[in-house]
This record gives sequence, structure tokens and C-alpha cells, in this order.
Amino acid sequence: MTTIRVLGSAAGGGFPQWNCNCHNCDGVRRGTLRATPRTQSSIALFDDGAEAILVNASPDILRQLRDTPSLQPARAPRDTAIAGVVLMDAQIDHVTGLLMLREHRRALPVYATGTVLDDLGAAFPLTRILSHYCGLEAHALPLDDTPFSVPPLQGVALTAVPLESKAPPYSPNRHAPRRGDNIGLRIVDRHSGRRAFYAPGLGRVDDHVFTELRIADVVLVDGTFWRDDEMQQAGFSGKTAADMGHLALSGPGGMIEILDRLPASRKILIHINNTNPILAEDSPERGELTRHGIELAYDGMEIAL
Repeated sequence: MTTIRVLGSAAGGGFPQWNCNCHNCDGVRRGTLRATPRTQSSIALFDDGAEAILVNASPDILRQLRDTPSLQPARAPRDTAIAGVVLMDAQIDHVTGLLMLREHRRALPVYATGTVLDDLGAAFPLTRILSHYCGLEAHALPLDDTPFSVPPLQGVALTAVPLESKAPPYSPNRHAPRRGDNIGLRIVDRHSGRRAFYAPGLGRVDDHVFTELRIADVVLVDGTFWRDDEMQQAGFSGKTAADMGHLALSGPGGMIEILDRLPASRKILIHINNTNPILAEDSPERGELTRHGIELAYDGMEIAL
């Protein structure tokens, strides 16, 4: 059986964000807000063996590893259960954790699209930096609907699904999107046939993405912002959620409206920005999620396929 463990459920910066004094961050620090702190988004996939697949490597990876004992099986003086890392994009909050894994005893298998590998080879040269440590064993992901596996987890079939979102701000392709800058991940348990669709960054749901959502038993998707103008209203940015490559939860055509159309047994939001009112457990927005049967991911959450 495939198990998805949420290692981190927040957007970049985590919750509370280190330099933010918004209503949410200030409240959780002071203990006046009913909310749970969260690290930056990442998940791990387990089958019936001791090995695991890391999906994204956040800057909080060391804390996430400490909080997940199964990722340190301690079979040798130096050991890890991480069989490989699958990257959804080249965003700093999804790849910087690779630097923390530099003591790996052999080249670390990393699975990413060609466009993401290009960014990590040049604009943010992690490949070159890590060549002086463990090194990366790069595997370019196909974008033609061909499933792949990460050995030795043969019971988990993965498929990269191109998404419409944004390349990182440091990328030369930030304003000239390429196919493969961002992907969703179809996760299928080869024994049961049950499937999940994971997409922490999702700017638009077109027909092929909606099909993926509709046939999934579990959807684990972008819940970054409640409103499209959330950052503008808070005075933190002149950009909308759409400008940053995220589909807002509320409003016509928003994520809640899309999730309402799905037959999935579980609908879960991940990659929650620190400004999002759904982080407050007693907020009206959190209550609206509950009425729609939508869950909010939290660090340590486990989902069985």
C-alpha cells in the first residue's frame, strides 16, 4: 500500500513566516490565534518497504526528517530511507533542501523535467555546487504521459503532468513559460489501482488537469491564497495570486468551485500561504472549507491509497 506523508504544508517562508507580522503570523506567535505552525511544502511517498520518495526538498528538510523517524531507518552508521527526490518545479522553497542532503554517500537521484534541470544547472546552479559534495544523478522526466518509477519502490507508479503556472523569479523563463516549468504528479498504487494527484502550484485548471483531478481518488492541491488580491489587500505585494502562478480558493472559477465538481473521496489543500485566513481554525473561511468537505493539510498528515 502506498502512503503519502505530508512533511510540510505551508507555502514559501512557512507559517509563521520569519519576518511577517500579518494577523496570522502575529497571532500564532502570541498564542492568540487558534492555528498550527507549518513548515514549507513537501511530501514523502512510502510503499511496503523501508525506502521512500521525497517529493520536493524544502529549506525545512532537516526538521522534517527529524519529525519523520521512518526516513531514518538507521541500518548503517550513515543511512537514509530517501531513494530519490522528485521535483515539481525549480522554486527555491522546493529545491533548496537538496543542499542539506549534501552528505549523501552517493550521487542523489533527482527526477525533474528538462526545463527544471536547466534552471538548476545554470540560473540556480545546484548541480554544480553539489558536484563538490555527493553530486546529483539527474533523471529527466518524460512529459508524454509515460509513467516512471523510483527504484526500489516499484509499487508506486508516477507520471509527470505539465501544469500552467510560473517558473521561479530567478529563472530567465519567468515571463516566457516553457512546458515543464511546473508539473503535477499522478501517484498510482500499482497493487490497488488507487490514485492521487499532487499539485502544490497550480495557476489554471485546463481540461487535461481537470481530467486528472476528476479521476483521482485523492487530490492534494494548491491552497496558497484565499483571494486573488490577498497580498495586495494585506499591503505586502502589488501582485495577484494569478501573477504568482496560483489559483485562488474563493470566487468564480476558484479552487473551491472546482473541487466541488470532483468525486474524489478526499480533497486536501496544501502549500498554504501565511496570509491565508483558512489557517485560523475558527475562521469563517475555514468553516466554509468544512462545509464543502475540503481538508487542510498539516505537517505529519498521512494519506493511505
